[in-house]
Amino acid sequence: MNFSEEQILKALSTVDDPDLKQDLVSLGMISNITVDGNKISFIVTLTTPACPLKELIKKNCIDAIHALVSHQAEVNIVMDAKVTTLRDRDNILAGVKNIIAVASGKGGVGKSTVAVNLALGLAQKGSKVGIIDADIYGPSIPIMLNIKGQRPQVREENGKHLMQPIETYGIKALSIGLLIDEEQAVVWRGPMVSSALRQFMTDAEWGPLDYLVIDLPPGTGDIQLTLVQLVPLTGVIIVTTPQDVALADARKAMGMFSITPINVPVLGVVENMAYFTPAELPENKYYIFGKGGGHKLSHQYNVPFLGEVPIVQSIREGGDAGTPAVLQSGSIVGNIFSDLADQVARQVAIRNAHVPVTEVVKMN
Repeated sequence: MNFSEEQILKALSTVDDPDLKQDLVSLGMISNITVDGNKISFIVTLTTPACPLKELIKKNCIDAIHALVSHQAEVNIVMDAKVTTLRDRDNILAGVKNIIAVASGKGGVGKSTVAVNLALGLAQKGSKVGIIDADIYGPSIPIMLNIKGQRPQVREENGKHLMQPIETYGIKALSIGLLIDEEQAVVWRGPMVSSALRQFMTDAEWGPLDYLVIDLPPGTGDIQLTLVQLVPLTGVIIVTTPQDVALADARKAMGMFSITPINVPVLGVVENMAYFTPAELPENKYYIFGKGGGHKLSHQYNVPFLGEVPIVQSIREGGDAGTPAVLQSGSIVGNIFSDLADQVARQVAIRNAHVPVTEVVKMN
């Protein structure tokens, strides 16, 4: 049997990326087509290694070849990935494709837990990931990543001193907690806090990254404003609990990123502490902080709901021990955070396909 490349491309042009709503050929996702008798091989390059629809796309490609080329063809598909970006990478953080802020209007909602497990979840899928602990007054990431007490090395290049982020669990990390003594309070005014964040971005050697996750402090203050003035964010994730007092502040955080001239896309809402599940009764759910608040928030602002995270003892224990829950492969909480990483990667790809690049905020 002789199959032409034109036949194969015509068949694959009937297969759409479910998120981007275009066919794989038009999106430039098909490459390296080879034909050897009745054997057809090609590469499908997805927009992220964390694509949750990978197997569906692969199946649809095989079905299209069998339906439109030959039902006897042996189809071999190599699923590859290249994370998309809209960033002009000639400026700050030149090697970083996507910058994702994790925000909340209120403290104590588990924002750092979500940020750390998200970063590790993305890395587990094959992406290059970094995380910045921008909560200068209450840095918790050194504990959660088991790097407490470590100090970043400094390398000189062209007269400039560059911090080397700490590498752990396959990601790179920086935090003010790595630069000061554990019990030392950070008693700084706003300009010093903003300067610290700026140094983490301009005076650190991050190298090439697919995603840089920034764990923001609660509220809508100096750090948030400094961030949007420094770099164009790919998007922001809002973390809340179901209760009304948390939702009220989450709306303020969401409102800040949505106002002109900030205009940062909201990638979605994560509801943390959604329900309590005791280890001995994993099927039981107790909604001790209310129910469905995150869903209501995402619906109100017409943004994706990325997932709900329960109150489970192992999540707390993992954070305190420096072994975050997403590393518990195959466990219920491990799967929850792994799914969250999939959803965030998916929303980043959709955002990059359909929303113009974010502009750095210029304020008088």
